[in-house]
Amino acid sequence: METEPKDVIVLGSIRRGAKKFANIQNETKISPEELNSILEELENKKFIKVEEKKGLFGKKIELKITEKGSNELDKKIIEIQDKWKEMQSIYQSGDKQKLQQKMEENKSILPSMMFFGLMDMMMFSMMFSMMGIGMSDYISQENIPNDGMDDGGMDDGGFDFDIGF
Repeated sequence: METEPKDVIVLGSIRRGAKKFANIQNETKISPEELNSILEELENKKFIKVEEKKGLFGKKIELKITEKGSNELDKKIIEIQDKWKEMQSIYQSGDKQKLQQKMEENKSILPSMMFFGLMDMMMFSMMFSMMGIGMSDYISQENIPNDGMDDGGMDDGGFDFDIGF
């Protein structure tokens, strides 16, 4: 079953606990129109379910990932991890042309790799340096995380734990 990279990001956002449209939209940075169609598609595939709850101010709509959706997300994350490992291996071999070709093939999943924290951002930027191109040639600016790399590390003095899925 094929899912598009943005579908995977939306599923991941829901599994992380974003239950409302606005929360998912803020986390994924996907336009409301596109997000709406992605959510409809995920619901049609039975990857998510829509629950209506009665609240103080009327009904609330919450989105939840189904077991089928969670299993699909796990498969996609493993696929993405494998592609990242392949890119790392090519980088370490020093084959600039092959790395550029592999990045071009995987251009659509690079934002997913970042969203799920599956890539080492230092190595990723070194890959671009090796090829002599900028990250923005492959990834839109809003998808490049600002992990405080330019100011020497953590900007809030706290720790960043990735508990994974």
